[in-house]
Amino acid sequence: MTIFQAAAILLVLAGLASYLNYRYLRLPSTIGLMVIALLLSLGTVVLGKLGVPGTRLAAELVGSIDFSETLLHGMLAFLLFAGALHVNLQDLRSQWLPVAVLSTVGVALATGLIGVGFWAAARAIGLEIPLIYGLLFGALISPTDPVAVLGVLKRAGATKSLETKIAGESLFNDGIGVVVFLTLLGIATGASEADPASVGAFLLREAVGGAVLGGVAGYAVYRLLRKVDNYPVEILLTLGLAAGTYSFAEYVHVSAPIAVVVAGMLTGNHGREFGMSEKTREHLDSFWELIDEFLNAVLFILIGVELLVIRTTPQNIGMGAIAVVLVLAARFLSVAVPMGLMKFKRTFSRGAIPILTWAGLRGGISIGLALSLPPSPQRDLLIGATYMVVIFSVLVQGLTLNRVIDHYRE
Repeated sequence: MTIFQAAAILLVLAGLASYLNYRYLRLPSTIGLMVIALLLSLGTVVLGKLGVPGTRLAAELVGSIDFSETLLHGMLAFLLFAGALHVNLQDLRSQWLPVAVLSTVGVALATGLIGVGFWAAARAIGLEIPLIYGLLFGALISPTDPVAVLGVLKRAGATKSLETKIAGESLFNDGIGVVVFLTLLGIATGASEADPASVGAFLLREAVGGAVLGGVAGYAVYRLLRKVDNYPVEILLTLGLAAGTYSFAEYVHVSAPIAVVVAGMLTGNHGREFGMSEKTREHLDSFWELIDEFLNAVLFILIGVELLVIRTTPQNIGMGAIAVVLVLAARFLSVAVPMGLMKFKRTFSRGAIPILTWAGLRGGISIGLALSLPPSPQRDLLIGATYMVVIFSVLVQGLTLNRVIDHYRE
């Protein structure tokens, strides 16, 4: 099957699922599409058990799609740029401390808590896995997914300050999480040294290098935007900025997610205010909103149909259930501890800790990182646990987040 044929099937499924969700389910787009894709996958599995012909072809089709490559080295550039484009820098400045702490200290704390907990739980049920693989699971599942979070936030009705914290954290902590994951993966595979100096240098180069590259690229395109007033040209410049920044960041080995987020925020603020006419702003917003909706649809269809190729065993399912509890508990502690310390300097809105805990949705980035793991005896266990956490967070937390917010608003 060619790449175009596989893409055509995914687009047909995304279009039909979007229609069914809009007409009948009326769920937030990301959640509705994932529900439909999961039901389609489960139906295919059941038909396969009954011996219905054609189901093997569906599994082969899904297996031929490299989810990790498609998301982490393609779609993510445009999804992150679209999300960052609408982050208001003034609002972000007012919440810079919580965003910075949650996306760094919070990710590190959650990685350690989840990693040690997952390793201990596996040993308790008779699964011998190295501690480094427990920490790898902690690293790939700790970052909240900006695609899932921003999709649900549109209908959640959070206060402006909370929305800024959640959106800002989700946009930055995935970049930090990817850096931590790559660091641990290098140690696990023997590709890098485990000494603190090497790890610190790698983290610094990835994070700071990504931010600097994004700032330079964003400013360069901003200067170009100021010299033209033609919305097709300006939209093409932003497309080139998103793709070029992400690709070049990967080439020079700095954090591509951080780079494209910084570039997107510069374009969405300075570029929008000083480099675009009102007509261009309207067309730019419409264009990137469409890109966002389109890629979200394809991504969550992919997440749903990936169920066809996930290997499930009773032990994997059990560890997945344990992982759901571990991730929630670690998310609560990684939010409560830093915010408890920050309360000496600032006040937070009512219910900030439980809302931020429940808003910690996981999505395609975690699955993409899990699927990028090299072959090992622990790979299927980590992929299965990741998948269960993602399904729980998107379906359960995503569908009830507005109720949690409403509870603390009353």
